[in-house]
Amino acid sequence: MNQERELQNPWLMLACAWLMGFAMYAPMLSVPPIIHILMREIHMTHAQAGLIFAAPLMMLAAFAIPSGVLADRIGIRKAAGIGIIIIIIGSFLRGTASNFETLLAFTCIYGAGFGMVYPNLPKIVGTWFPPEKIGLATGIYATGIYSGCAIPLSLTLPMVLPVTNTFQGVFYIWSIPAIVVAVMWWIVVKEPDHGSVHSKQIIEGDKSSHRIWTNRAVWTVAILSFCENAIFYSWSGWTPALMMMKGGSPDLGALMTSVIVWMGIPIVLLMPSVSYKVGLRKPFVWGSTIILGLTAWGAIFSSLSSGWLIVAALGLANNTFFVMLLVFVAELVPPQDIGRASGMQLTLGYIGGLLGPWVAGYIMDITGTLDLHLIILIGLSAVATCFAFTLPETGLRAKTISRKVAP
Repeated sequence: MNQERELQNPWLMLACAWLMGFAMYAPMLSVPPIIHILMREIHMTHAQAGLIFAAPLMMLAAFAIPSGVLADRIGIRKAAGIGIIIIIIGSFLRGTASNFETLLAFTCIYGAGFGMVYPNLPKIVGTWFPPEKIGLATGIYATGIYSGCAIPLSLTLPMVLPVTNTFQGVFYIWSIPAIVVAVMWWIVVKEPDHGSVHSKQIIEGDKSSHRIWTNRAVWTVAILSFCENAIFYSWSGWTPALMMMKGGSPDLGALMTSVIVWMGIPIVLLMPSVSYKVGLRKPFVWGSTIILGLTAWGAIFSSLSSGWLIVAALGLANNTFFVMLLVFVAELVPPQDIGRASGMQLTLGYIGGLLGPWVAGYIMDITGTLDLHLIILIGLSAVATCFAFTLPETGLRAKTISRKVAP
């Protein structure tokens, strides 16, 4: 019986991580499709609308490190379980908002829960799965995140909004998945057995986890995460507006934006395994950053029809970039330190996620276009490419070479 439990539990935990990823992202990605409605009814500027979209990322940046430490101390079940309850409270309260200030305040509550949950997802992978399965497990739970992004982008305008014909109703409806997941999480999720190798590592490694703060490779991943999030959330927040400027309808703009995320589902599932078989991780990162720079440059001059090519390239590059950073976090540090390492990555990364869409909205208020922000994204892609080349290679081929040259 114990052996059966040991075999089944990792995949059961991974299924819960998938559902958690979906539930925590769905309320946030319901905003871009209705952002023109929010601006009209709450009388917001583009910069304020960008802040509403990005506020959960601000809270994630603030809570990621404390949440990572909390998860390392009290366990995944309690830390993320508390977080999903806070998500429910904040997400539902957004449906009662009547002005910018209250909507921002309630969104920050939702974001606090978001920040408590997210650091636990890579920790589940590092705690429950052996090294050879980390890439596969990371890809699987990441598809939950991408489903939680793509489905609201695709369905909010054509299916969810008509149910109530109010933005408040949209917020209520997209809070329901979090309620379902919270109940399942508290019933199903367990910590690893105290006698297991993973639990011993968590207990014994607590004293040495301060080494993360001087780990150059973890800092490099955190900087790359800043660039990746600034780029991704700029596109996911403002692609609908960009396509409307090129002549598209709000529905078409939201659908085109969802392509970026829909492409992520097969990519985040397959790319870690592909890179594992190739034996190299780094080329998947710097190759993605180069494509992102070229895509931002092309978007300045593209027409609406060529926008489909733009979002497809973004879907390929940004999703590969994202999932490979998750793999690096899981491979660069021991399991007992993943919560803290993930917290550091998320803190710096989601400062970028906050700044990207907010700066884009501010630029739109001033210039009326997104061209200047696209130039900024080109610069961020160039910076990310430089840092990507400095990453230590964690692929099997590099490890094999190291063993051969070792004295």
